[in-house]
Amino acid sequence: MLNIIICGAPGCGKGTQSDLIVDKYKLTHLSTGDLLRKEIAKKSELGLEAESYISKGNLVPDKMIIDILSKAISEQTSVCKGIILDGFPRTVAQAEALETMMANLNKEITLLIDLKVDTQELIDRLLLRGKTSGRSDDNMETIKKRLEVYEQKTAPVSDFYKNKNKYAAVHGMGTIDEIFGRISTVLDSKK
Repeated sequence: MLNIIICGAPGCGKGTQSDLIVDKYKLTHLSTGDLLRKEIAKKSELGLEAESYISKGNLVPDKMIIDILSKAISEQTSVCKGIILDGFPRTVAQAEALETMMANLNKEITLLIDLKVDTQELIDRLLLRGKTSGRSDDNMETIKKRLEVYEQKTAPVSDFYKNKNKYAAVHGMGTIDEIFGRISTVLDSKK
């Protein structure tokens, strides 16, 4: 069973690559961003609270994310070949909580894939996505804030998984297929 985390700065292609990984390896894709956007669209209490953080480029509090994800993981791990987490964990505290969650389910994270993309390329991709998808959080002010938050809070998650020998950096520049080829090489070695 493959239980993968895909991470990298906003705009690195996590969602695109996650879709390809799901198709090839038959994993269930759990995106905290998608789970949160569903709550926001429903205008639930949780969604409205989450939107107040996201619209300013801030991370949603750990407890809120952990509660949502714990439910989703427990529902999925018994009925699938594995999971791919996109957008979680974003902090070391979340990584520790994820490890506890997985251990309680008698599962473990196989690998964290870290997509590495140059900063200017990230900005260009996010601005383009904002124009084409209408995502309100893809504007220059929010992008800069999100990249700063990523460097301060999320990048240390890589070190957490490096220390567990469950880390692979993947060059995230090039065509979608080139990047996916690099990811597939890494994942095929873990089967």
